[in-house]
Amino acid sequence: MAMKSAEIERLIREAMPDAQVRIEDLRGDGDHFAAYVTSQSFQGKSRVQQHQLVYQALKGAMGEQLHALALQTSIPEDV
Repeated sequence: MAMKSAEIERLIREAMPDAQVRIEDLRGDGDHFAAYVTSQSFQGKSRVQQHQLVYQALKGAMGEQLHALALQTSIPEDV
């Protein structure tokens, strides 16, 4: 069963309360999403580590309920 974009957003915000999150359904099929996540918790971390934090927030849903997720992560510019 596919995940809804609101559920993806909820899980990320739950793990990173300061995060600004935008989710797009890329194909309209509920299976291929893009996530744009900006969070102070990414400060000092490599891009790979930032993506790992997002995957951890999804609590194992990648490959199960969530088929494909394109990630763009960033740190707030006003830091």
